[in-house]
Amino acid sequence: MFNKFIAKLKRLSRSQEKVDPALFEDPVAEQTEWTPLKSGGANFCTHKLAAEYPNRVVFRASVGAVLFYLVFLLAGLGMLIGFPLNGLLKGTFEFSLEMLIPGVVGTVFTLVGGIMFYYGTQPIVFDNQSGYFWKGRKNPGEVYRSEAIKCWADLEDVHALQLISEYCRGDKSSYYSYELNLVMQDGRRINVVDHGKQDRIRADAETLGEFLGKPVWDAILNRRV
Repeated sequence: MFNKFIAKLKRLSRSQEKVDPALFEDPVAEQTEWTPLKSGGANFCTHKLAAEYPNRVVFRASVGAVLFYLVFLLAGLGMLIGFPLNGLLKGTFEFSLEMLIPGVVGTVFTLVGGIMFYYGTQPIVFDNQSGYFWKGRKNPGEVYRSEAIKCWADLEDVHALQLISEYCRGDKSSYYSYELNLVMQDGRRINVVDHGKQDRIRADAETLGEFLGKPVWDAILNRRV
């Protein structure tokens, strides 16, 4: 079941319109890649931007994303607990291959749901006071070695925000997913969020651009903001 789930994710094909970086009239845009940085995506809104403090804005998981993660997690727990409990209540519980199969499937769903919930609900933070961007629950300025945090950056090194789209094609459905990336001064990119709600991600990008004082390179419509 888990391998089948992973195989479906891998079968997603990606396509996007070519972007002319000259439209943004910036030499760094010429150094920047304009293909999707993160594979796949989602056909619904996974994150929303909110101001927590005057000097901090945070992307947090949307209600829809949390419910999506919980479906996997609760379905797995239901299998792990439900089948043995049903047998105990009926007085027919005994270890067998028939009992092992739902246990394995339940374990896989629980692990997948738990991992998605843990990582999917991590805050994505932009803090002007500390001067950092990071993904996770630890501020790079508050740990002994900031390199221990997988995804973070100094806000002074951010040159622009990049918005691009990709067409995801699956076995049963196809959709556009929209990607917001940080573009660093050397043209390197860091992914911020990637989801299927165009209006939301573009509005959040404009808000974030104003907060950081950085331009938004909107390649969804190949235009400047």
